[in-house]
Amino acid sequence: MLARDRSMTLAETYLTAREAVIAAGYGGEIDWQESRSLAALSESDFLEEFAWVVLSSGMKEAVVRRLFPRISQAFLEWRSASTIVSRWRTCQRRAIRVFNHRPKIDAVLSAAKRVKDIGFSAFRDQIQHGGVDFIRTLAFMGPATSYHLAKNIGLDVVKPDRHMVRMAESAGGFSPNDLCEMIAHQTGDKVSVIDIVLWRYATLNLKEYTGIFTR
Repeated sequence: MLARDRSMTLAETYLTAREAVIAAGYGGEIDWQESRSLAALSESDFLEEFAWVVLSSGMKEAVVRRLFPRISQAFLEWRSASTIVSRWRTCQRRAIRVFNHRPKIDAVLSAAKRVKDIGFSAFRDQIQHGGVDFIRTLAFMGPATSYHLAKNIGLDVVKPDRHMVRMAESAGGFSPNDLCEMIAHQTGDKVSVIDIVLWRYATLNLKEYTGIFTR
């Protein structure tokens, strides 16, 4: 009974955070995450999301958002993996002019080559069957970035970034996944949606977000 009461309290707190995030103008992020579906993922979508996650690693979101339209131009608007690979040097040169981090730019090119070599349908099947473990075989995909990409392409997972780790620990020593699973059980929201709500709430309340579940 105590465990059930605790999960209900966590859910109520989450719903309050959700309302605050929507009121702050980020409801579109929630809608976007809810709409993510691996089955509906296109080749162009995958290449774009992969690039976004790689470039965002260790960077402020606002900086990447400002530069990303020019990155997309450098990569031919993510037309196809084969088109990007066929113009490898041109894409590489143009992208580095915008975002001077060659390992990250080369990681995007490497992912395009993986897709081209086996075809996107087979590539998407490997994501479906291998999940985050398969995603980690791609360049620049580590413990956090692999989950970030998984969320963005439609897998229902939680990204264990520093905000989520701190929030989950303050809620009762949970892991980010356990916290989101408990809330999902009470609310019916996907764990990936709960993740983005709590993450955005944290970015909006940097000085006090770790105390949200202890008030």
